[in-house]
Amino acid sequence: MQTTIERFRAAKVVPVIVLNTPNEAVPLAKALLAQGITSAEVTFRTPAAEEGIRRIKAEVPGIFVGAGTVLTEDELLRAKAAGAEFAVAPGLDPDILRKANAIGLPFVPGVATASEFMAAIKAGCRMVKFFPARDAGGIPMLKSILAAIGHTGVVVMPTGGITEATMPDWLAVKGVVCVGGSWMVKPILDALKK
Repeated sequence: MQTTIERFRAAKVVPVIVLNTPNEAVPLAKALLAQGITSAEVTFRTPAAEEGIRRIKAEVPGIFVGAGTVLTEDELLRAKAAGAEFAVAPGLDPDILRKANAIGLPFVPGVATASEFMAAIKAGCRMVKFFPARDAGGIPMLKSILAAIGHTGVVVMPTGGITEATMPDWLAVKGVVCVGGSWMVKPILDALKK
């Protein structure tokens, strides 16, 4: 069985999805899968997230589905109950990380500085989200940080400001296993509304 990191590496891109209604979840996930995209991060920015994850997990088994923008322990528990296979946050909250470990939900905290990378590594994280990737210094910043801490084995999912055009450059950075982005989501949602 693949580890969570291996599943992210195989996916290469993790669409960041904001659902307006749970009814968008399954058609969107099926459309992503038809394009060869095998993962999805459904953000807890709207009330539709929990039910959207539940439906994707039940009806689109080819999608590695997780919860994004997880800011509280309650959201983490709801994500797990809905069937999320991972959770992602924009920052590093040690309480949420401890809770994720306690309930067995792989958790990818957001980091933007060397100190935050170090804190995540110290807390036992093997994977972090470099966020907001472009605005936090982009590829040069990430390369500098990884030059200093890459030997720890930590791997990275840059997210924030990444486009289809810049994705290959990010994926070429040693230590990057996948990228998060939303460029592919809006066109699919617009097409589904027609």
